Amino acid sequence: MTQIAGKTIFITGCASGIGRGLVKYAIEHGAARVIATDVDSVGLGKTAEIAGALGTGIIETHLLDVSDKDAVYALADSIKADHGGADIVINNAGVALFAEVHEMTYQDFEWVMDIDFWGMVYGTKAFLPHMIERKAGHIVNVSSIFGMIAVPGNSAYHAAKFAIRGFTESLRTEMVRNETGVEISCVHPGGIKTNVARNARLAQNEELLARKDEIAKGFDDFARTTAEEAARVIFTGIEKNNPRILIGGDARFLDRIQRLMPIRYHKLLGRLFRDPEERAS
Repeated sequence: MTQIAGKTIFITGCASGIGRGLVKYAIEHGAARVIATDVDSVGLGKTAEIAGALGTGIIETHLLDVSDKDAVYALADSIKADHGGADIVINNAGVALFAEVHEMTYQDFEWVMDIDFWGMVYGTKAFLPHMIERKAGHIVNVSSIFGMIAVPGNSAYHAAKFAIRGFTESLRTEMVRNETGVEISCVHPGGIKTNVARNARLAQNEELLARKDEIAKGFDDFARTTAEEAARVIFTGIEKNNPRILIGGDARFLDRIQRLMPIRYHKLLGRLFRDPEERAS
């Protein structure tokens, strides 16, 4: 069992959404110190203010661009020097891009991969040696249900989230085989009520840009799970050392569908998610 109480916990992407929920939950459940990071200083400060009223643990905030390898490593070294290292690392920061492959720019594709994938890699590799040295620790990488299934218009996001899943599952087998004592978990949220859709980049075509609010609302309608509930499920999974953590009934349903229909699940999903009028026709 991985304990939360009394631990030092490092979390990325804490200015809102799941990250904010994770900070709040950790402080409420006795974490000694939460090191919360983000690029959004205003949102990060708000998270610290909200969580600070919930418990006695210390909240440290750091502005951090997870795509900056040197900055991630420098912070990890500072945490080791000041606190002996992080006991739990949650690589949560992420962004999204709505664009089909033919209209997606390399600049936007690299933006997604730099934050979602490379940010996770840097956050893992910067802290892993400290944990192996101590023979203790837990690294948690947040993928998505979109790291298990694929839908149109999200190829960059899928590329990052499938890559997180593969990287994390391979890492876990290495930690087990080498008897390091380091636990590894991969998180697959379904629809979570966060700002990820509203903050997503869109393909540079007029039709899609004009529908940005509609797209965001569609995600809001789909998202059934609150960030607070997501945080609870993640930390429950961490405490149990679960290698895979699914969040939400939609994630569990879609996981079963892709297991049963690994090639043709998209046909079923296409029928399920069509507009009611279209399904009736």
